[in-house]
Parts: sequence; structure tokens; C-alpha cells
Amino acid sequence: MKTNLPRSSTERIREVFSAFLLLGLTSFGGPIAHLGYFRTEFVERRRWLSEPAYADLVALCQFLPGPASSQVGFALGLMRAGPWGAAAAWTAFTLPSAIVLVLFALGAGVLDGPVSQGIIHGLKVTAVAIVAHAVWGMARNLCPDRQRAGIALAAVFTVVLFNGSLGQITAIVMGALAGMLLCRAQADNDAAELLLPVSARVGFLAGLIFVVLLVGLPLLAWVTPSATVAVMDAFYRAGALVFGGGHVVLPLLEAEVVQSGWVGANEFLAGYGAVQAVPGPLFTFASYLGAVMTPLGGGLFGAALALFMIFLPGMLLLLAVLPHWNRFRRWGCARALMSGANAAVVGILGAALYQPVWTSAILGAYECALALTGFFLLSVWKLPAWAVVIVLASGGIVITI
Repeated sequence: MKTNLPRSSTERIREVFSAFLLLGLTSFGGPIAHLGYFRTEFVERRRWLSEPAYADLVALCQFLPGPASSQVGFALGLMRAGPWGAAAAWTAFTLPSAIVLVLFALGAGVLDGPVSQGIIHGLKVTAVAIVAHAVWGMARNLCPDRQRAGIALAAVFTVVLFNGSLGQITAIVMGALAGMLLCRAQADNDAAELLLPVSARVGFLAGLIFVVLLVGLPLLAWVTPSATVAVMDAFYRAGALVFGGGHVVLPLLEAEVVQSGWVGANEFLAGYGAVQAVPGPLFTFASYLGAVMTPLGGGLFGAALALFMIFLPGMLLLLAVLPHWNRFRRWGCARALMSGANAAVVGILGAALYQPVWTSAILGAYECALALTGFFLLSVWKLPAWAVVIVLASGGIVITI
């Protein structure tokens, strides 16, 4: 079938899809690690955007409800290849883990075996090296002076004192306010605009759809006995009301699917364990739940519906905000504000390097040596992330078996 897209556009969509598919297959470690993978691949290696522009996107998506790393990936695909590029980025990054979790739900046992566990362990160690490399590179670019280094350090302590999404949002807000006070002289008012092909009309429609679904689905579920509508409502609300990413959504999902009797407690915990062992976004836990829950009889339809509905609100909110982003960045105090927020993002990544990335992967001296090897391969030898993934996954097999 012929496409109406120009060849250059088609090639860009393919480029986005292949890049994010590789990340979807190899990005272990949760949302903070994913941001490190994205930075290595798209800022450092492919140079799709600058370091400050990437940090701006990260700060924006940390403010919005939904899966921050998937929102960043969606925006990167949008910037590179338009709406189809955004769809390609989300699909390629999400489907690998979703498929594995559906197979697990259907009893395929894809995560069993010593070799599989060794690979998984090595890939978790890879996340340590990737995040450490990202923190080091971002700190050099975004915290080059005492003021911004101090903001980053304050963000570390804020995240430690206020655990979870509250700490992250508080750190960014405080960093932005500190930036307005301390970073006016350092702010770059001539920063290049991000190429965000979203019109104000599309942004308004996306925001309107977000609100209509958030209000309308519970009402529709109340007046109709449809199991499909009830599932749509439950997963949409879970995705719309959560800040901080996948781990934070778990109590909401537990309340919706376990307390309602759709999924047994043991099945829920088994799926939660499985999602820790797969790459990609933690929100793909929804595909497992959709495959095992009773209202729709489980299977592929339930998995696809739950997966789509939990991601939808975060993407709608992002589309609603993006048309106004460049205008905001042109405000007189905006660059100072974003300089402080970006320094806070470095601090958040630095804190996350220890918990949960380091603590979940480094169990002894062998893992520490493997992580240091990965860091030097990235920072000194300048190997691409996918090559480091292969080396450290092989090392994970050696130290596990």
C-alpha cells in the first residue's frame, strides 16, 4: 500500500520507531532510568535536541500527571516526525513489555529460567551505568556554577525528605523559584525554540477530551451496566490522577481491580513482580491486569483496552500544554525559572541513582564492578547504549549462573 507521506517523513517515522523499539527492548530500571536512556540516545548520540531543551521537557512532564518517561518519549517522537512519529515512539517503547506481560498472564512463563534471570539482573545493572552517565553529563551542562549546583543539591535533600512524587514535584517547584532569584544572570534568553507541531486548536481539543472523559466515564459507568465502560473508567482515572509514574499508580490500580474483585490479590502481586523484570514503562502493568481480570473475560481485548486507557490521559494533557510551551519559554523570567527547574531535575536524577536504581541492582562487589564497566564504556569509550546493554546483560548471566 502506498503512503501519502513524503519519503523524508516516512523515513523519520521509521527512524523514530526503530530507535524507540530498541529502547523498549532494553530500558530497564523504571522511569528515572528511562530518562537517562533517552538522554544518551537522543541528546548525546543522535543530537535531536539540546541538553537544556531536553531538561525543559523532563521538567514539564514531571509536573503533569501520567507516566513521565512515556510522555517525554511521546514528545520526542512528535518533535522528530510529527503526530505519526509520536504514535511510533509510544508504540515502539510500550509494546515489548506489554507483550511479555500478556504472555506471562497467559501462562507462557517467559521470565523463568536462570539464563533469563541472569539477563534481567545484568540489565538492571545497566540502568545504574546509564543513569550515572546521564547525571554526570547533565550536571556538567546544567549545573556549571555554584547557584545551580546548590539548587541540585537542595533537590537531592528534598527528594530524600519527601519520598515519592511529592518530593519530586516539590523539588522542581522550589528549584524553579530559586532559579528566578539566583539564575537571572546565567539564563539564556535566546534559547532555541522546540519544534512542537501542535496547534492551539489541537491543544484545546485535547484538554477538552481529557476533561470530558474524566467526568463523563464515571457517570456513564454509573448509569450503564457495561463492563467495557467500567474498565475504561477505572484505568483512565488511574492514569489521570497519578503523579510520579508507575510505582505511584499501583495503589490506585489495586483499589480499582482487587477491591472490586476483578483480579485476585495473588494475581495482582504476581503481575507486579513480573513488571519489575521487564523493560519499558511500568504503566504496562495495565496490560497484564487487562489480560487476567474477569469483567471482559481477560485475553487480548482486555489487555489492549486497559493499556490504551491508562496511557491516554497523560498524552492528552501533554498535547494540551505543548502549544503554549514555547510562548512560556519566551517570558522574561522563564529562562531563569527553567534554569532552576533543570538544576532540580539533575538533583532528582542524582537521588534516584541511589534509590531505587542502585539499591535494586547492586547486590555486591560483582554488580558494582559491572556497573563501573558500563559507566566507563559509555563515558570514556563512547560506546552506544545498545552495545553496553549487550555487554552488561552477558555479564549478568556470568555472575548469576
